[in-house]
Amino acid sequence: MRTGFFAAACAAMLAASVGAARADELIESYGAYIGQDDLYNSSNARLTQPWQVIRQDRANVHRFGISQPGDDTDSFFASARNRELAERMISHGRIEHSAARRLLQGDVRIEVQIWRGANGDYININVD
Repeated sequence: MRTGFFAAACAAMLAASVGAARADELIESYGAYIGQDDLYNSSNARLTQPWQVIRQDRANVHRFGISQPGDDTDSFFASARNRELAERMISHGRIEHSAARRLLQGDVRIEVQIWRGANGDYININVD
């Protein structure tokens, strides 16, 4: 009886530690060139936030067929719904302030990593 209790307790602790140790999952990564076309929305208004530029870049690639050399395709942002989530995903992810400034100026190459974590999807952005 005592051995059975000990084994059950060990199994429960192992199951709990496996769940707690679960790492975030990389869903997809892609590279993109942020050109001048990516800095303006469909109404020709200048975009002022990194998430807006990411969303516009992906809409240009997937919806409008506008891409620059250096734009990779991705499957995640092919969905208009996922592009709508870009603001929340960047706010939960990582982009350095200097990288955000460079992204907003355009004419830079970026690397985007799309992650799935316990608190939802997020993206990390690096500017080359």
